[in-house]
Amino acid sequence: MTWHVEPRVLEAYAAETIDQVHAYSVEAHLVSCEMCRNQIAGFVDRTRLDHVWTEIVDVVALPKPGPIERSLLKIGVEQHVARLLAATPSLRLSWLTAIALTLSFAVIASYQIENGFLLFLIVAPLLPLAGIAVAYGPGVDPTYEIGLASPTRGFYVLSIRATAVLITTTVPAVVAALALPQPSWAVVAWLLPSLGLTTTSLALTTRFRPLRSASLVAGAWVAGSALAMIYATQSSATVEDVFGGWMQIALLLLTLGSVILLYEGRESFERGVR
Repeated sequence: MTWHVEPRVLEAYAAETIDQVHAYSVEAHLVSCEMCRNQIAGFVDRTRLDHVWTEIVDVVALPKPGPIERSLLKIGVEQHVARLLAATPSLRLSWLTAIALTLSFAVIASYQIENGFLLFLIVAPLLPLAGIAVAYGPGVDPTYEIGLASPTRGFYVLSIRATAVLITTTVPAVVAALALPQPSWAVVAWLLPSLGLTTTSLALTTRFRPLRSASLVAGAWVAGSALAMIYATQSSATVEDVFGGWMQIALLLLTLGSVILLYEGRESFERGVR
């Protein structure tokens, strides 16, 4: 370093009485000059500096709880669990609004088109699947890398977030199902598909990234459901014939099997999602 900032200039900079051009020059110099940094420390108002640092700590280290986190704390959820849930992308207001709109369109379609009720049964199980796909994992979870370095187990984070997403998507889906034109046992026919798809996706997450796992499961569900809709359209089959009986039993077995595979592969989440 061949030059240093004059003391009077440093004092003016600390007091914010220096012009903008010289301020930029001083800032660029302070980055690489330890001597000038030490010298300017004597001109800084310590009270003001402490106040600025307190504000930084409040914003960065101790962020204020958002509406979701405050609501969770009020119902007795522990603070660290509430903080983990509040960071879940698929629990934000924009995501929940999109779910409500999707369900609304599905209900309207069930009144407007033939076999529209089947459309609702296809769409409803996909909503929690999509929510869980973006609840955990690299690229979607803003706290994912931090979580890997923390003592909190990844499987624990995934479990509480998946449960929260499943509940928050199931409740509006139940309300929408009650508004369907065919209020029978079939209004709950989407529940087991929903559990089956989400648990299968979570089990695959031990091998693939969450988004890829969810895409594979969603593709298989849509393809199978499309064939079921074609069958229902070309025959006299009812909704109970298509989504009831053996299909519900198969989905129950799929759910139980996926839960077992997920539990056995839980350690993979501690090494990071592939």
